[in-house]
Amino acid sequence: MKIAYIDGPRLRRSLVAACDHAQRQRAELNRINVFPVPDGDTGTNLSLTVRAIADHLRGNRDRDVSAVADAAAQAAVLGARGNCGMMLSHFLLGFSGHVGQRERLTTNEFGGALKAGVENLYAAMDRPMEGTILTVMRDTATAAEDSGIPDFEPLIDHLVDHARSSLARTPDLLPVLRKAGVVDAGAKGFVSLLEGVLLFINGDPIVAPEPAEAAAAIGAIDYPDEEEQFRFCTEALVRGPDLPEQRAVRDRLRDMGDSLIVIRATDVLKVHIHTDDPEDVFAYLRGLGTLATHKAEDMKAQHAAVERSARGGHVTLARRPVSIITDSAADLPEEVVRAHGIQVTPLLLVSDDATYRDGVEITAEEFHRRLDEAPDTLPTTSQPAPADFLEAYGRAAEDGEEIVGVILGSSLSGTFGSADAASKRFHGAPIHLMDSLGASLLQGLLVLKAAELAELATPPTEIVAELQRIRRQSGILFTVDTFDRLLRSGRVGRGRAILGSLMQVKPVLGLTRDGVVEPAGKAIGRKRVMATLIDAVRARIPEEARKIRFGVVHVGCPEIVPVVKEALRDRFGSVEMLSAPATPVISTHLGTGAWGVAYLVED
Repeated sequence: MKIAYIDGPRLRRSLVAACDHAQRQRAELNRINVFPVPDGDTGTNLSLTVRAIADHLRGNRDRDVSAVADAAAQAAVLGARGNCGMMLSHFLLGFSGHVGQRERLTTNEFGGALKAGVENLYAAMDRPMEGTILTVMRDTATAAEDSGIPDFEPLIDHLVDHARSSLARTPDLLPVLRKAGVVDAGAKGFVSLLEGVLLFINGDPIVAPEPAEAAAAIGAIDYPDEEEQFRFCTEALVRGPDLPEQRAVRDRLRDMGDSLIVIRATDVLKVHIHTDDPEDVFAYLRGLGTLATHKAEDMKAQHAAVERSARGGHVTLARRPVSIITDSAADLPEEVVRAHGIQVTPLLLVSDDATYRDGVEITAEEFHRRLDEAPDTLPTTSQPAPADFLEAYGRAAEDGEEIVGVILGSSLSGTFGSADAASKRFHGAPIHLMDSLGASLLQGLLVLKAAELAELATPPTEIVAELQRIRRQSGILFTVDTFDRLLRSGRVGRGRAILGSLMQVKPVLGLTRDGVVEPAGKAIGRKRVMATLIDAVRARIPEEARKIRFGVVHVGCPEIVPVVKEALRDRFGSVEMLSAPATPVISTHLGTGAWGVAYLVED
């Protein structure tokens, strides 16, 4: 036998190859996505889900197969997008649960884990629909359990054959597939995962398929108004220590829509539902814990975008009217970026003759640790090149008919100029840029608002106008623990820095409407600075404001976040809040112990 067992490293490498191969099927899966709604998003949703799995596993070093299986399942839950992503997550949770604490799996044990994954998925579905990914998963698991093959190499070959045969039968089970002349997109995505594993085992390269004619399949299918009565594809992720069980959440949400899928994994709850009342869904979920991410996408608008793209003969179908891009200075949490499909262009950090792409080669947490270990080192920062934005525009144009970019303030960096220069050289889609006149979570909250408006099919010019209106009444305030970084970066003069250090003065700084840093207050000592900063926030928000969002950002002091959040709730009640570590590019100018509060006033 060539492969008698799989351990952690073998499973990890196989899953990464599977995810890489599935991502390359994105355009084709979008093209044939006619069920349950022909909105052209199955390929995108599966691609984003498996990318989250692969990204997480690339940093994994576990030796036991159980640890890798659990890591893949947890990453899938956090990154799950759409029906297919949610179903794949349930499958992986069941697979992982069956693996238990095993160090290795034989082929027989592997077949049992596949079966457990399918059973977990069936148990989670309100109305299991045959002819979908569910059917192909079940047929594949049955083939594994019945095979008796003791070697993984011929077993995977055997499973791919059975999965392809099952996929070919999906049009016999779903009339809409037969009418369109296609197989189920989610099921084909699952087969592509298995094919990726087979390619890896055989040592074959992973390449993208030849593009098909875009006008076929989805572009020719009418929106099923009679079958799909609800308008918005709604997803949310809730965190909390005392979340209810899946069944209780399903029972509560069942009458609000269809295509309902709920995942409960330890302290995380993930929900997918098609509904006409997204805000009612979000209001219920806010009562369960912290609503970490939420989105509501207009499926009819998506279908209209796909139809227009198909009529234009585009090989890659744009699945939404507007795509959103930004840069890494926005400090948006990864789960928010993944939930909304936002394209992020990294800024650059230069240290010790090495250049790091922010959020790619170095994370905020890694950089904060370096600040502690080498406090006297001051890396330099650099804006992205126009070529970097051209690449981001290309990715965004694959997803949307037009592009809105919300960029780091032009008064703080040349990043906006770089994005603008690239926009003049890009011809794949119209680009609308908004100068955030801000940074960190002030910029991030504007990006999030842009994504929400885009998902409701708001025209791009209206998105930019609304963001500009909101920016005029929003802002960010921050404080630093020491003046060292501001002094070395030239942000404050030496005299002020020395005097402030001697007197233990903690400055409160803010950004004007024009994006210029200005003093906003000061306090003596760390304890008093919080009240001073919160008071300054309160003074800047009109009393009549009703819809406010906050962002809490920090540099190497995560313990400050819950304290600041509690102080904000005491002043403003139950309000939506994001929190994140500051990007390295911002952290290098502020230093360890800095923190701030961004506020977005929407009404």
